[in-house]
Amino acid sequence: METSGNTVHHEPWNRGKIVGQKAPFKVKDIWALRVRLQMEGRVRELALFNLGIDSKLRGCDLVSLKVRDVSHGDQVATRAIVM
Repeated sequence: METSGNTVHHEPWNRGKIVGQKAPFKVKDIWALRVRLQMEGRVRELALFNLGIDSKLRGCDLVSLKVRDVSHGDQVATRAIVM
């Protein structure tokens, strides 16, 4: 079997990047994000952000939620239980 002289070097996608768990948000940063979302009128993002902070759900779990998961009829629930 003949080996090819054309070897392709693949560079890792995360070379030079910090890997691992990131530091948690500080309270100051959380309030800054909330205020910015409120000022821009981004109600959906603000609701998802607040629910994520309060429930400690992952982002992929948050975006998979449906309106009926956090509402009762036509009223949005003030509290939600995560199971």
